[in-house]
Amino acid sequence: MLYRHAYARCCRHAIAILALACAGAPAWSAGQEEKQNMALVGYHDLQGRSAYQPLVHKQGERWIAYIGLHGDYLPNALTGKPEHNGTAILDVTDPKRPQLLAHIAGEPGKAEAGGAQMVRVCNGSELPHADKGKVYLLRPFGNSAQEVWDVTDPARPALLTTIVAKLGGTHKNWWECDSGIAYLVSGLPDWRTRRMTQIFDLSNPAKPVFIRNFGLPGQQPGATGPVPTELHGPVSTGPKGNRVYFGYGTNKGGIVQIVDRDKLLKGPKEPTNANLAYPQLGRLDLAPNTGAHTVFPLLGMEIAEFAKDRDGRMRDFVVVTNESLTNECQEARQMVWIADISNESTPFNVSNWTVPEASGNFCSRGGRFGTHSSNENFAPIYYKRIMFFAHFNAGVRAVDIRDPFNPREIGYYIPAVTDKTDRRCVNVDGAEHCKIAIQTNNVDVDDRGYIYIVDRANTGLHILELTGAARAIAKFP
Repeated sequence: MLYRHAYARCCRHAIAILALACAGAPAWSAGQEEKQNMALVGYHDLQGRSAYQPLVHKQGERWIAYIGLHGDYLPNALTGKPEHNGTAILDVTDPKRPQLLAHIAGEPGKAEAGGAQMVRVCNGSELPHADKGKVYLLRPFGNSAQEVWDVTDPARPALLTTIVAKLGGTHKNWWECDSGIAYLVSGLPDWRTRRMTQIFDLSNPAKPVFIRNFGLPGQQPGATGPVPTELHGPVSTGPKGNRVYFGYGTNKGGIVQIVDRDKLLKGPKEPTNANLAYPQLGRLDLAPNTGAHTVFPLLGMEIAEFAKDRDGRMRDFVVVTNESLTNECQEARQMVWIADISNESTPFNVSNWTVPEASGNFCSRGGRFGTHSSNENFAPIYYKRIMFFAHFNAGVRAVDIRDPFNPREIGYYIPAVTDKTDRRCVNVDGAEHCKIAIQTNNVDVDDRGYIYIVDRANTGLHILELTGAARAIAKFP
């Protein structure tokens, strides 16, 4: 039942594969653009830098893309000098012609060991105690620190403050612009896990105020026994929603944790087992070979199928996206799971979704195949209607989630490789085999409806739009 939505598309691909095989051609055109109900609007190569997280932010009448990068050391044409990968800043006001405005260097090191992978941005006009004329960027400095930059003029970013330093790990932060509360994924030397949560009040980003450290019971200093899976990232609904959804794990030992925000911020802060458990409302432990890279809430969903039922017509869900970590399918399939959290104390899974491997021979294309992340933007055009999932060598996939019990793919876009696309390798029987492959890493959307994807294998930024039947499902003004 969970895969019937893919049956028709698999049949179409099977017919195409048979026809091509008979003609002596490959089943898919290696390295070429592939698409359905999605179209390319604009492109930038990001100077050949490996990209992790895109975030698109409206500043006045401009739309600015801030892109967190994996570590490397490459030339910057804007300065004429090589720089360690950090944060790329582009003007995407005209999505057909994205323009690179600046690059903020990151921590020295390759891939996950350097760069500045994550970005969050808030206007000072939204933050309670900030300079109302400023715009602020929150980012990790590699794995060692968390920083705030003044990006009021995005072409001239300036370091404002270092929030915390001497860390052993960072990752996907969250920043509430309406309150200023920031949930920083950090690694403190005395904690038993590489990644946990540090909470700061950044309502005045120039003067960070520490609130508390947080994690799962057993991760804190002095604890004993097995160490629970490390944090990957939180998503908060802010003061109005009063919930924080934490995802732990990547491709194994995944945990979804639902937390009362008020209890988290105002409860006892000493990291004992009891105090760490105090704000938890619900927890879902996933299968041993399944992670929780991104945990995204879908709240107040009206289910058309249940419209005539007395109870349960409106429900809450959380979309759990795993991360594939190995090349060429050398692990359990990482995919999308949707859990019903209407009763927060007893969340349970109701559906899943994946790209059928046979639809594109993805396990043999090279690189990772499987999900990595979903969009984390609550843009009204798409929220509770369509979600977008970065799927590494299967590109980005658009999925109709109006019925969370039966998610249905409605479009996809796989970019063409370029001369900058890096190869991905796998060891088979002691010999290394490498292939050039698209590795769509993360995805964001803006309030205009554009979709932004970035590539882990140095291919750049692609700006997309929905077309055809898929576009009709979205709620464009």
